[in-house]
Amino acid sequence: MFVAKVIGNTICTHKDENLIGLKLLIVQPVDDQLKAKGKPLVAIDTIGQSGKGDLVYLAKSKESSLPLNKEIVPSDAGIMGIIEYYNVNRMEEL
Repeated sequence: MFVAKVIGNTICTHKDENLIGLKLLIVQPVDDQLKAKGKPLVAIDTIGQSGKGDLVYLAKSKESSLPLNKEIVPSDAGIMGIIEYYNVNRMEEL
């Protein structure tokens, strides 16, 4: 799992039938200080509640579509939840 910030959405008029009715969001992975890390990617909003500006946690690969209870969903990332509180204690602080 990893943490990202929702930075946008995407609309696809033609897509795989297993993606019909699912919201696709653009997310920017972040590091433990919530700074952008790597390239943005498209993620399925498996909980249906995420929106621009939300801090979310995601799963990759096959696990990204498990909450959808569908046999096969082509996806690289899926939003598993919205983060309400985020705190990281750095090792030098311990």
